[in-house]
Amino acid sequence: MTPIQTVKMSNFRWVICGLLFLATTINYMDRQVLSLTWKDFIAPDFHWTDDHYGTITGLFSIFYAVANLFAGKFIDWMGTKKGYLIAIFVWSVGACLHAACGWGAIGLAGGSITALTTVSVWLFLACRLILAVGEAGNFPAAIKVTAEYFPKKDRAFSTSIFNSGASVGALAAPATIPLLARAWGWEMAFIVIGALGFVWMGLWIWLYDKPAKNKRVNQAELNYIEQDSDIAEVQDRDNVKEEKTIPFWDCFKYKQTWSFIVGKFMTDGVWWFFLFWAPAYFSDRFGYTSDSTMGILLILTLYAIVTVLSIGGGYLPTYFVEKKGMNPYLGRMRAMLIFACFPLLGLLAQPLGSFSAWWPAILIGLLGAGHQAWSANLFSTIGDMFPKSTIGTITGIGSMAGGIGSFLINKGSGSFFTWADGQGEAFTFFGFDGKPAAYMVVFCICSVAYLIGWFIMKSLVPKYKPIVVE
Repeated sequence: MTPIQTVKMSNFRWVICGLLFLATTINYMDRQVLSLTWKDFIAPDFHWTDDHYGTITGLFSIFYAVANLFAGKFIDWMGTKKGYLIAIFVWSVGACLHAACGWGAIGLAGGSITALTTVSVWLFLACRLILAVGEAGNFPAAIKVTAEYFPKKDRAFSTSIFNSGASVGALAAPATIPLLARAWGWEMAFIVIGALGFVWMGLWIWLYDKPAKNKRVNQAELNYIEQDSDIAEVQDRDNVKEEKTIPFWDCFKYKQTWSFIVGKFMTDGVWWFFLFWAPAYFSDRFGYTSDSTMGILLILTLYAIVTVLSIGGGYLPTYFVEKKGMNPYLGRMRAMLIFACFPLLGLLAQPLGSFSAWWPAILIGLLGAGHQAWSANLFSTIGDMFPKSTIGTITGIGSMAGGIGSFLINKGSGSFFTWADGQGEAFTFFGFDGKPAAYMVVFCICSVAYLIGWFIMKSLVPKYKPIVVE
């Protein structure tokens, strides 16, 4: 009898997860450059108000939403290797081009302050359009790669790891961007951070290929990756085949698609609101500018809490599946209900801010941690329900809905803050007046959005029901 040889499983899937984490970190750093420089560096140059900034962030969300509708299908069509490369190239170019907005606005304004403000807003919008088109490819590609490299039971955890790049990027940004802007000018901050994407492209070309074709993935790891397949053990790498895809418009026939759409629409805007407005909030409410020591520490504390706590959120569904015997969807929804309660802490952020700025930083950090854990599991519901060949498309559709939600809250908040600031004591809410009252209103909306979203999702898809394409 021939002795059975046990081959140690390679773990290259975690290297790929690390690349996804790095791409997401760069993605969010590129988004953060504007939010960390507009209030204290750009606005004085171009005479922007909150409404101007709200217009830019709101329309960026719309650009991102529309681009997502096509980005997912593009990734499914182009493939993850080429599609991801094109996406990060486009957004890195767009990020660097922001630096030229100042020079262009001054040249086109002809000395008029009104023209300078208007032209600068339009130039920044053009750059945000390019940035949005590229960044729209990040999550469809990353979720598709996660489904390629991880079995269902591990996808929420791996997604939470790469998705934590959003909070790590938001954590690294305040420690670097305001200092770059102060030392070399806000233009150089856009160029330095934008150039990181080109470095990532080299790593992706070198390391990525599909598991069945990647020489760094041995047979034991391939068998582990494909454990959800009907074939108990993948003996021949050529047997690993893609399922049939679902036509784009047919995706909208399924309640599972609408469940994901609702989850993204209700909650993405919350994350983007705090991402775009937190630096301005601490500046407006407490007088700590983004390049001040206290301003940097507050933002660092906020995103450190998000980073540390959110990763554990991806493990909770695995616990429910392996220890409690739940199916992946039921375990994921149970975990998401728990995470939907975290944002309720946001209701206390503004009231406790009357005692110290640290309270909003900590509570918004806990809210953000809940969001990231929620988001990791929300993305993983796609892999639970849809074939791998359609994951990019569904991710793009849902991300489009998230972009629309983000537009509504960012543009609405900018206009609301400008109006409330003008009203002063004439506008009150929960003991606050003027702009602080407006912040309190928006915080309340953000805090309850997750529970509303969860109940709608659960009503649409009450039980685990994967879609099989014949």
